[in-house]
Amino acid sequence: MKSSWMWLFACALACVMQPSGAAGNADYLLRPDRVWNGTDDVSHAGWAVLVRGGAIVAVGPANGIDAGGAQTIALPGTTLVPGLIDLHSHLFLHPYNETPWNDQVLKEPEAYRTLEAAQHARDTLLAGFTTLRDLGTEGAGYADVSVKRAIDEGMVPGPRLFVATRAIVATASYGPGPHGFRPDIDLPSGAQEASGVDAVLRAVREQAGHGADWIKVYADYRVGTDGSAEPTFTATELKALVEAAHLSGRPVAAHSATDAGMRMAVDAGVDTIEHGYGGSEATFKRMRERGVAYLPTLTAVESTEQYFNHYVQGSPPTPKMLEAEHAFRTARAAGVEIGCGSDVGVFRHGDNWREPAAMVRLGMTPVEALRACTSVAAKILRQQGHLGRIAPGLRADVVAFDGDPTTDIQALRHPAFVMKDGAVYRQPPSP
Repeated sequence: MKSSWMWLFACALACVMQPSGAAGNADYLLRPDRVWNGTDDVSHAGWAVLVRGGAIVAVGPANGIDAGGAQTIALPGTTLVPGLIDLHSHLFLHPYNETPWNDQVLKEPEAYRTLEAAQHARDTLLAGFTTLRDLGTEGAGYADVSVKRAIDEGMVPGPRLFVATRAIVATASYGPGPHGFRPDIDLPSGAQEASGVDAVLRAVREQAGHGADWIKVYADYRVGTDGSAEPTFTATELKALVEAAHLSGRPVAAHSATDAGMRMAVDAGVDTIEHGYGGSEATFKRMRERGVAYLPTLTAVESTEQYFNHYVQGSPPTPKMLEAEHAFRTARAAGVEIGCGSDVGVFRHGDNWREPAAMVRLGMTPVEALRACTSVAAKILRQQGHLGRIAPGLRADVVAFDGDPTTDIQALRHPAFVMKDGAVYRQPPSP
């Protein structure tokens, strides 16, 4: 009897997860009220999008598109936009007010965390985020490579993944511990530790060999005598890391919360700065000059302040939140390219919309925030020829939201239709 129930459960799960059309197997004419193509300043009423073979083949006024027998999907009351992209995610984490970070890394088995990651990927896709850059498994080894493969092969639903595997940290500079634990305990680490040029090069090559799309490095962390964030790698180590990554064709993302760490990472040639809360005007200008993009992770700060410093939404921002807001506004004023990177995992997967909403709250227009999550994010990923816009020849990653997020960013809370690579994963219920 038990095996029968298990078989029925497995069949039901497969049915729930199966998209309504595999990529390349169906043609669709999508008929929302409006279409925003990822670049224009406004959405376009009366437009439609034709999808064939998993690609966009036509977009424009509906009466000018020859559907050629394609199945029409009516999406009244919605705006169709490119699939959203979050460039700073952690599928292997869940909110720290549920389980502290240390306990996730120390107590949750890797197999369990991998199953959790698959569920988080599904939640993310159904929320309208069709692409993620996942910046480290936080102690789960190379399991992100397997989750990516399972998604690509259709075993589980999820966004396109660009993975960083283990991430690279300076020896004894990242958790869990070693501070606060017995010195004779061999703790698992949340990232791969390295010291010296040879070890750094080895870490880059190992992660690349195991399937990393990006290399992530922690340019600074809380290693000061008072627990303050300070640079962790030398300039020579950072430059060697970036050179090795770039030689293999992999961009580098640098975690950095201090101005000194940011400056060292930028001078070493990294491609993106994550967090950057302590960045000065001069450093952000240097980022603009060097073409280094910025992922501000505003929602992570708000979330950790809620968990640990009693912040309540709607109340005045805390000093840490004010620091992050100042950095965001300084980066904008300096003309830095800003993408959508939320650090989701610190907060609930599927609530990624909170990051563009925070960007609008701090001065971006809704269209600017949407670009940060679509065409700008695709450019940062080096995927602008495939993703981030609704244009002929690009992959059919498109999402419809109730209302119009180009005028009200809160519409991102209400996904009505999700298509990735021409396969439908979410659509409105039949009338």
